[in-house]
Amino acid sequence: MSDAEKVNNFLEECGVFYLASEDGDQAKVRPLGLHFVYNDKVYFGVGTAKEVYKQITENPKVEIAATKPDASLWIRYYGEAEFDDDPVLLEKVFETIPDLKQIYNEETGLTLGVFSLANATAEIRSMMAVEEKIEF
Repeated sequence: MSDAEKVNNFLEECGVFYLASEDGDQAKVRPLGLHFVYNDKVYFGVGTAKEVYKQITENPKVEIAATKPDASLWIRYYGEAEFDDDPVLLEKVFETIPDLKQIYNEETGLTLGVFSLANATAEIRSMMAVEEKIEF
């Protein structure tokens, strides 16, 4: 299993995860669920009409956090968001969460920004220690 698959599988086990960005001098955190692996990178998506997209394009340093349902382990995954407009990625988004096609399409005019993290680190942690550290 690749490192990207390991991070993606961990997020899958957690279900909802949280993305932190910065709005001026204020941290902003929101729950997300979209993630998938393609070409050995973990990808995420946010609507380009949303504040989070503007925040990430202004300051690409973000952090993702999630915990397993039993709270035995959690992940901190941080780096610099790099948006990618490859049409294949949008196809992967709709394979991953088909309902998003009803929101992001030509009829609604809404688009999705798909990104991965560069210069990234994933820390799989227990309450008192980093159990595994993965650098991308």
